[in-house]
Amino acid sequence: MDVGHARQRRVLAALLVDAGHVVPAGVLEERVWGERVPRRGRETLYGYVSRLRQALTPWGPDLVREQGGYRLSVAVEAVDLHRFRDLAARARSVDADERAVALWEEALGLWRGEAFAGADTPWFNTQRNVVEAERLAAQIDLVDVRLRLGQHARVLAECSSRAEAYPLDERVAGQLMLALFRCGRQAEALACYTALYKRLAEELGTEPGAEVQRVHQAMLRGESARTAARDALPSAKTGALRAVPAQLPLDAQGFTGRAEELAQLDGILATGAERSAAVVISAVSGTAGVGKTALAVHWAHRVADWFPDGQLYVNLRGFDPSGAAVTPDQAVRSFLDGLGVPAPQVPVDLQARVGLYRSLLAGQRVLVVLDNARDADQVRPLLPGSPGCLAVVTSRNRLTGLVAAEGAHPLTLDLLSPAEARDLLAHRLGEDRLAAEPDAVQEIITRCARLPLALAITTARAATNPD
Repeated sequence: MDVGHARQRRVLAALLVDAGHVVPAGVLEERVWGERVPRRGRETLYGYVSRLRQALTPWGPDLVREQGGYRLSVAVEAVDLHRFRDLAARARSVDADERAVALWEEALGLWRGEAFAGADTPWFNTQRNVVEAERLAAQIDLVDVRLRLGQHARVLAECSSRAEAYPLDERVAGQLMLALFRCGRQAEALACYTALYKRLAEELGTEPGAEVQRVHQAMLRGESARTAARDALPSAKTGALRAVPAQLPLDAQGFTGRAEELAQLDGILATGAERSAAVVISAVSGTAGVGKTALAVHWAHRVADWFPDGQLYVNLRGFDPSGAAVTPDQAVRSFLDGLGVPAPQVPVDLQARVGLYRSLLAGQRVLVVLDNARDADQVRPLLPGSPGCLAVVTSRNRLTGLVAAEGAHPLTLDLLSPAEARDLLAHRLGEDRLAAEPDAVQEIITRCARLPLALAITTARAATNPD
């Protein structure tokens, strides 16, 4: 069907990514124009939506205005991106390799060139990177299955081409080695290992992982190709969670107050569960010491039962005095470790790592807590991409980029109220001690500016020095 010019097609694409859910008008503008929203952008957007509605109505999809935004009602299985993700999750969960191949072929057959071709805004560029990483992970998983089925000749050319594109990816190199070895080209397979060894040593200062080395040793010993591959290749359930992570820090002892903020987080969770949102994000911001981490961790412990597939946590150290913030690459690596991915199977390339991480979370219910983020760019690669997952981000900054582009729910944390500050002291020091020295209590609250961290430090000193 004709859905109009390029920018109007971007509006349709931006709605299809969140099919069935409301996309606020401001978020749509950010997705379509980035930072170059025209002066009369909202009116222009209205025009695009109106023409799209006319084009879509005869075919069934319903584009409606709702809650300050727009919702495109269309079956999720009718959207190639969502169907791809569903097929990938199913392919990773089946036991029979033959069935997995059929599902992978159907999933990858949905691709027709570059995702979001021609759309050049920060949001579209991020989405393109995400889905391309998912596509790469799917292609690699399919090769693993084909090699287990003995289809080495069929995948040789593909493996060779991918190894050139990703020269530091050990999993890709291992697949090429196996394909060459099984095709009777042992010398080339050994040369492939030697080249990988040199590249890893020169560029990363590491050696190939245990699984690649196992295949290499088997080839040197003259073992059969099938024996060499038996333990090196992952099972058909590569995408299933290998471990249930429980990475939340200890709950804050004596957590008090914040009833309104906890209720807001509960509401965000309930709304996401009701609408099966692609991924729900809450961005908690506030000044240093105001209790962002304590709130996020306390709430995460309260709702952990909602996420039976695990809870991931990372302190991104975005405002560390040393300046040593955690990079997205390091954070994704730690998440893959928590999900039980063996070190040799962790891709070297960041996009491939992100693709594997999101593939592992597909079809799962996992809570991800991203603490002390510096900015939205540090967070984006760590966001899940599947329904059922929820991400809570804390930062001293407001992270308006996440709100605009990813539809995050902002929650600004203020100082404790005087009553909440007193409750914190009472919980830690006892009501009797507060009643005995009310003037000192008020002075402590005032001097600590009702900041939870300052109050906690002061009460710790008071608890160890009763005089």
